[in-house]
Amino acid sequence: MDIEFQKKWDTLNQKMIERFGEKIDVQAILFIIGLQELGINATKFTKDQKLEVMHVAVCTILEPYGYYEYDGRDKDGWPHWKAKEKLPNLNTLEQEQLIKQSIIEYFN
Repeated sequence: MDIEFQKKWDTLNQKMIERFGEKIDVQAILFIIGLQELGINATKFTKDQKLEVMHVAVCTILEPYGYYEYDGRDKDGWPHWKAKEKLPNLNTLEQEQLIKQSIIEYFN
């Protein structure tokens, strides 16, 4: 793993600790991004709704890489994207690296 990338990831994690009072994992960060993009505060969500919130985050953070194109909001205010480019076939570590890099870019 690249040292510069690790520094950026550690800095982001420190900001999350300062904001939320504890270290949070990638899934929680994606959930926070999804909530932010939806423009709503944390409320009670079903498990399926939580996955949808995280899907909003994944589409949002991967859009700048050309994988998704924003398609507007539905009648309930949920954003939707069109898949533009097939995601590369990555192993688990490579997927995590792509997601983390995308999260870093999102917060910059």
